[in-house]
Amino acid sequence: MSQVFQPQFLEQLLARDDVNAALTAARDDIDAVLWRRDIRAAANEVAAASSERGARASATIDGADVVVVDDSPMGRVLGSARMLTEAVPGQVDTWGKAPLQVIAHLHALASTGFEPAETLGRPRATDEADDPLRIGQLPATSALAPGLMALSSLVTRRADLPGLLTAALVHHEILWLRPFAWGSGLVGRALVRCVLADRGLDPSLFTIPEHGFVESGRPAYVQAIRNYGTGTIDGVAESVLWFATACAMGAAAVTV
Repeated sequence: MSQVFQPQFLEQLLARDDVNAALTAARDDIDAVLWRRDIRAAANEVAAASSERGARASATIDGADVVVVDDSPMGRVLGSARMLTEAVPGQVDTWGKAPLQVIAHLHALASTGFEPAETLGRPRATDEADDPLRIGQLPATSALAPGLMALSSLVTRRADLPGLLTAALVHHEILWLRPFAWGSGLVGRALVRCVLADRGLDPSLFTIPEHGFVESGRPAYVQAIRNYGTGTIDGVAESVLWFATACAMGAAAVTV
């Protein structure tokens, strides 16, 4: 829904008290984690645990609630999710300058073994895509280039927007577009981490937004993406409220 990224739409969204209150509350919850002495004293361990727990939660959302990485289909999904969360720190510096490059790189990582080599990192060429959440209403291939270009412009040109709002819109756009034949959800959730780190909300990647997505429940997750897909102020606002709440839950889940 690239029209969501238009200045007038964003101004209307930010004019809503409920959106601002939710974003502020979630930001405060994340800040509280960053300032905890016990977490800062164990920074490396906390970041590693966040990556592992985030990967497991992201895989669970796509139906791969498994214990180990193995050669089974679900075990391979978990392996892909792990590769993505582990790759995020190395992509943060590039994200703010070339987000489409990061998206392509993460998709290539995630989809190796699931898609032909020649399609890795490339948007789907057909109106079919894996849809583990069963969001439905798949946008046509003609919507992919405009949507991804609008997303890139949002990231590179709108640093004035609240970081959590940018993270929500990036995540929702990828989940709604499903730009790849396989792995769009895994990529979209990894991008949340890119935005949070790039915008300085969670530079050490301590929090676990994917945990909040799981805890909110699959029906709520699906409804949030469908609400975003309406392209209306009310629908997008509801999707942002869900996202902010999930990120707050992801902050509360951090342990030492």
